[in-house]
Amino acid sequence: MNPHGPGTGRDPAHPPRLLGVLTVLTMVTGLVDAISYLGLGHVFTANMTGNVVIIAFALVGAPGFSLPASVISLAAFVVGAVAAGRMELALRRRPRHHWLRACLAVEAGLLGAASAVAFALPSGGVKYSVIALTALAMGMRNGTVRKLAVPDMTTTVLTLTVTGLAFDSSLAGGTNPRALRRVAAVVVMLAGALLGGWLVLHHDLGWPLLISAVTVAVTVLVLSPIPDEGA
Repeated sequence: MNPHGPGTGRDPAHPPRLLGVLTVLTMVTGLVDAISYLGLGHVFTANMTGNVVIIAFALVGAPGFSLPASVISLAAFVVGAVAAGRMELALRRRPRHHWLRACLAVEAGLLGAASAVAFALPSGGVKYSVIALTALAMGMRNGTVRKLAVPDMTTTVLTLTVTGLAFDSSLAGGTNPRALRRVAAVVVMLAGALLGGWLVLHHDLGWPLLISAVTVAVTVLVLSPIPDEGA
């Protein structure tokens, strides 16, 4: 039984500050998806399900999809996830929040580097480098969040979140566990994608990348007081 009542979304195993950080990171994913899909030529750097499907489209010759871009994204993502695993292993003997902060600091640095590239180079020269940098960052993120294993807070995909909302809803005979958390994840990713899409369409890639980098950097500072057992 949930001691906080059905549908509250509270999780005594994870402090509210950590849940807030993961919610903010979900918003950043919306920004990154808008940057990659709208600004980098129909490729995903955060969502590898979509990216693998895009690789298939490119292989059959569908117009508007780039096989090199998608392969670079997938490869960089895998490298980022491996790096997250190695970092967790190296810092395993230290308080857990040190590892989490280190991984997010690397993500912020990679997104900041992508922003610098986007501002410094002509639009035609940024595509592959920005794809690689953002995919590395999101691979780091996915590896990190997978290790945390906070229910309904993957920060990068919503399929299971939406499924959980429906399957566990009152309409389906459920008790709406963690409904607030699930709804928040959907809403903030939508908000991030709206902001990112508007910035990409009306400005350039540098600004949404910079906003993403700064936002993740702020989460590193917010995480610093979280007790070891909750981080």
